[in-house]
Amino acid sequence: MHGSPRDLLDRFPHPGHVEWIGVRPSRGAALLARDEAELLAGRGLAGDRYTLNPQPGQRQVSLIQAEHLDVVAALVGQPQLEIAQLRRNLVIRGINLRALRRARFRIGPTLLEGTGDCDPCSHMERTLGPGGYNAMRQHGGLCARILEGGHVAVGDALVAVE
Repeated sequence: MHGSPRDLLDRFPHPGHVEWIGVRPSRGAALLARDEAELLAGRGLAGDRYTLNPQPGQRQVSLIQAEHLDVVAALVGQPQLEIAQLRRNLVIRGINLRALRRARFRIGPTLLEGTGDCDPCSHMERTLGPGGYNAMRQHGGLCARILEGGHVAVGDALVAVE
């Protein structure tokens, strides 16, 4: 038996994992790659500019699916992209992030909740070239809020919570 539609929405073939972590210390600064980071509940990644916002809102952390990097590169006519160009905090491989838009999930000891799509901004035209904005549409990833903080590292599993 396959299950109800709700059962299907809660079922993933396997966990994803963190492939890359980046923080931006200030507005306009380049993302700095990290092997590990502290996720601060209700704030963002330690050292990232979003933690300075007194009301961080829905985008405390941004995630992008690693499998989409090659797609975006092909759409802008580049052989590959520098991950930092895409301005996302976490690159995740092996799980469909779009399916986590309104779901809770764990990365290591942390608990996050997807708050919606991480839509591209006009910076994509500058960093990826003409058409960069459109190349990122539907490939921009996921925004999330941090419900329970903790330490995360490259290689940590991302597991959906039922």
